[in-house]
Amino acid sequence: MIRQILVSILLTYVQFCNPFFCQAITINTVALDHSYNVIVSADGTGDYKTIQEAIDDAPKYCSEPYRIYVKNGDYNEVVTVSTEKRFIHLIGQDKKNTRVHFKLNVQSLPKPDSKWYQTDTAAWKFSVHNPNAAVYRYPGAVVSINGDDFYAENISFINDWGLEQQSGPQALAIRIQADRVAFSDCIFRSFQDTWMTSTRQPNDRLYVYNCWIEGAVDYFYGGGNAYVEHSTLYNVRSGSVIVAPSHKEETKWGYVFKYCTIDGNTAAADGKVKLGRPWHDRPKAVFLYTRMNIPVASEGWTDMGGIPQIFADYKSIDASGNAVGTENRKTQFKNRNNEVGVSKAVITDVEASSYTYDKVILGIDQWNPRKFISTKPQVWK
Repeated sequence: MIRQILVSILLTYVQFCNPFFCQAITINTVALDHSYNVIVSADGTGDYKTIQEAIDDAPKYCSEPYRIYVKNGDYNEVVTVSTEKRFIHLIGQDKKNTRVHFKLNVQSLPKPDSKWYQTDTAAWKFSVHNPNAAVYRYPGAVVSINGDDFYAENISFINDWGLEQQSGPQALAIRIQADRVAFSDCIFRSFQDTWMTSTRQPNDRLYVYNCWIEGAVDYFYGGGNAYVEHSTLYNVRSGSVIVAPSHKEETKWGYVFKYCTIDGNTAAADGKVKLGRPWHDRPKAVFLYTRMNIPVASEGWTDMGGIPQIFADYKSIDASGNAVGTENRKTQFKNRNNEVGVSKAVITDVEASSYTYDKVILGIDQWNPRKFISTKPQVWK
């Protein structure tokens, strides 16, 4: 059964204040006839009460969107989109009131001499590795996307452990292992490792528009090509590290953040926030036309396990609109084997102009996730 929900979109003029100029998005006055295959409602007034039930009943290997409308509600569940569930589209009623959340983490067995994990028995109670925990052998994220061509809009994805405790260990809100995945007007909240991007194939694509991404430690990490625009990266502690990419040599673009805002709470506003660090291999990350509402450390980046191919920001401005200097940006990195390498930290105008939606996202298959967004972004010149 196809459910019909009529949505009227009035003429709207929205300005996004970006470095040196404002960009405008215009929505035409039209009545959009949105068709949904099923409706999920936590109060029982829809076809399903949980999102997972709706996904489980969706057809396998779809070649066109299977649209699931999710009414406002509190969805305390772990959601998995399996590989055969392609073209799942989750459309929430309101991003602040349509909440998918769960409390779990990936704490290992606490050991006094542990180098990589805390000796935290409180976290162990909610660990997916704890055979005595209610979440034992659960996926290591609140939401796991393994099916290609996934899209979500107007939904909050929250890891309750990270949000409530404001500490590690790893507590993913979302994990992606798929190509052609997109999000619009969504909220992602945790503390450590909020969002893992696809490491399945070197050039899997992710598109993110007008989203809120929150965390403190490597809270956007992984592989693939990610194009994130008009989104907020919100830091919740001193010394937060935003990205921790791990890209192969053959990954073409890596992480591209364009017209985004870096913000944070009072603790994060002490000038110690880092743009990122190289998790493994040869990462790539560029921040283009970024508004830094809180100060970022002058070195910009720090060491981890790999040596980046490029870690750069271009035409960043501070909260007052002044240009942010990049003369002290880190260019020399040491990997976990104590090998030293050099990364590019400054790009030219010509190089910056190459990081476009068409080049990073469309690909040879002409995937265009913008067509699914209710408030379609302007095509940036």
